[in-house]
Amino acid sequence: MAHNQGQEPYQPSYDAPTTPFQRVEVSSSADQTMRVPMPPTAGPFRPPPAPPRRGLVGRLTASVGDVPIKLVYLIAAVVVTVLAVVLIFAVFSGDQPDAAEPQRADLSAPAAPAPSSAADEVVLTPAPESLAFPAMPGKASKVVGKIVDRRTGITYPRLGKPWTAKSFPPFAIAQRAGKVALPHTMVASAPLPVAADKPSSLADYRDLAVRAARWSLRSQHPEGATVTWTGSQKLAVGKGWIVGFKVDYTFGGRRQSSQALAAVVDAGKAKPAMLLATIPESGKGHWRDLNSLVKGLRSS
Repeated sequence: MAHNQGQEPYQPSYDAPTTPFQRVEVSSSADQTMRVPMPPTAGPFRPPPAPPRRGLVGRLTASVGDVPIKLVYLIAAVVVTVLAVVLIFAVFSGDQPDAAEPQRADLSAPAAPAPSSAADEVVLTPAPESLAFPAMPGKASKVVGKIVDRRTGITYPRLGKPWTAKSFPPFAIAQRAGKVALPHTMVASAPLPVAADKPSSLADYRDLAVRAARWSLRSQHPEGATVTWTGSQKLAVGKGWIVGFKVDYTFGGRRQSSQALAAVVDAGKAKPAMLLATIPESGKGHWRDLNSLVKGLRSS
């Protein structure tokens, strides 16, 4: 066109106010570069803080989370079972069933008491060398079996009603009738509870039977009791001696008496065996049971 002739070609102005960027003169030199400043920083690089340490409860909680749920239930069931067993024993440990009426006595009761000089303070006259036991008044109880005292090594009749066999410390086994109170009604066995040399003759056994009777005055009869011998003879079967005696005493404000026997038997043990029986006059209907004991006592 005519109006464009003689004019320079159009070149846009980079300095125009509408230009969004400032013109930058770039040198053609290949070794010249442009430095761009870095944005300001908050300081030198620091690693992120470590996570807070967990306490014992936290660690346990985290550990439990890794355990399979079936194992957790199993452990809980075991703990509950153990606690239930402990609770049952705690509740019922004080319940003690009544002793059965054994025909054979495996002795688990406490041992006879240690020798005591107090038992020898009572002075008794020597027992006769031979005195037959009288037939006692009353009706003999039915003999329903045998008491086998394994600790002392002796055997004697097991009496029927009203007698019951049960543990009665310090004796290994005892048959009782009526109330457990002075004056006692009982038939009981134990190792001889007084210190003594090993007997070598029937006279020695007789002396020990007297000492056993003297010991029974302190342990089974009211204080101040006196003795009258009613029988004295050797054991029917085996080696030993039996003495029978009447015990007189004041009890409950009135004068009373009991019939009793004491026996010492050689049963091959470290100490001789002792059998005691005593029945107060309130139970004189059973005095004949003493005759049954005299006939049936022997070493096992």
